Amino acid sequence: MSEQSILVIDAGTTSTRAMLFAPDGASLGSAGREIAQRYPQPGWVEHDAGEIWSSSLACAREMVTKAGGAERIGGIGITNQRETIVFWSRATGEPLAPAIVWQDRRTADLCAALKAQGHEEAMQTKTGLLLDPYFSASKIMWALEQWPAMREAGGDLCIGTVESWLVFKLTGGLHVTDATNASRTALMDIHKSGWDDGLIDMFGAPRAALPEIVDCAGQFGETSADLLGGAIPITGMAGDQQAAAIGQACLEVGDTKATYGTGAFVLTNTGRAAPLSRHRLLTTIGVQLDGVRHYALEGSVFVAGSLIQWLRDSLGLIASSAESEKLARSLADNAGVYLVPALAGLGAPHWQPEARAAISGLSFAAGRAHVVRAALEAMAHQTHDLMTAFAADGAAWECLKIDGGMSANDWLAQDLADVLDVKVERPAFVETTALGAAMLAGVGCGLFASLKEAATMRGAVERFVPNMDEAARDARLAGWRKAVAAVLA
Repeated sequence: MSEQSILVIDAGTTSTRAMLFAPDGASLGSAGREIAQRYPQPGWVEHDAGEIWSSSLACAREMVTKAGGAERIGGIGITNQRETIVFWSRATGEPLAPAIVWQDRRTADLCAALKAQGHEEAMQTKTGLLLDPYFSASKIMWALEQWPAMREAGGDLCIGTVESWLVFKLTGGLHVTDATNASRTALMDIHKSGWDDGLIDMFGAPRAALPEIVDCAGQFGETSADLLGGAIPITGMAGDQQAAAIGQACLEVGDTKATYGTGAFVLTNTGRAAPLSRHRLLTTIGVQLDGVRHYALEGSVFVAGSLIQWLRDSLGLIASSAESEKLARSLADNAGVYLVPALAGLGAPHWQPEARAAISGLSFAAGRAHVVRAALEAMAHQTHDLMTAFAADGAAWECLKIDGGMSANDWLAQDLADVLDVKVERPAFVETTALGAAMLAGVGCGLFASLKEAATMRGAVERFVPNMDEAARDARLAGWRKAVAAVLA
């Protein structure tokens, strides 16, 4: 087994990738393909589930070849964009409709109506979630109401999050979902096993179409031999943010990570306790092994890396993401310019799906660099809002472990340390989402006896310590609070 590698499929929001890992955590190669983003109407975001599958398969095949064949791979780990929901035919294995992406806001009115009917408190108690278009259940409800193909499918209909869809395709029909992804649908009581009848009734979800809920590591099934040149066991699964927390070795109570990818997501390990947030955070399943659950508090920011992508692709303010760091360093301060990145509404702790982005404090003295710097500063500002909410819920941070594409920006990492006034830790290998899936797969295939043993895969880390005086910090945050208040107003 020690000579075998681990294959990870990382089905993200803007791309899907396959990565190959050695048992010591070394990256042996990767292949990736972008996923087309479809915006049929303002606030709507869709993916082609067929494209997610074909891209994932193509990338996986590249890595199997690089490994030297299917027999050289001990197990497959899958991690995925959460809350995105896929609808397909059990008989043909083909999508029946577009996949509705986690960022999609089409169900805002539906969620508001359910909230007005007094359903949110009971739902939060069971699921740890809030009534927001972000979660899968309202998307399922909308699809069944609006798309005739959903209703006409009857018993042929399968519904699942992205990892569930990929497992079905890889195995030729196994319909399962892991507990972390199931906990993000708003259809599961995270304190009990299985789907919740009351939630299923509330959202009108067809129980027969839903997958079986399983652990995050184990022997889930094997790939069809014709797909990858041989049968390979699927042994690890987790939603991307839970996988990143595992990859960051957030295995003890209080350990906290922040992933700066398309969005920004902070998770703090709360162990066997599932605290109910009183400050608009989420309670979620962090990992489930051998039927035992460990929980986390989570704060979700909808727009992070996608903001820099927007500056590049839609506004043309930068030619590359790397240019943002250079522009930020060219200025002594933000000159009073703030950017509130509510391009897809505001997530935690505000939960305002209808909020819209704004750039404030502009003057003739402000230029391109100020707007770009304001975009980067917004990451620390949004994270500070979350840190305040976490502390109020009894989960204060002592150190923040960061990862994701944006974390490679040294200026951003230091700005986080300065504005949050905590130590920031960044691993040399920042693709911790894929690494966490590899750790789970390693446990599932018997390569490691536990996640603690698998944590040796994380490797070296770099640390950033606060270096901003209190007055400057207070001034920054006061300006941010004013900018957010204007957006919320």
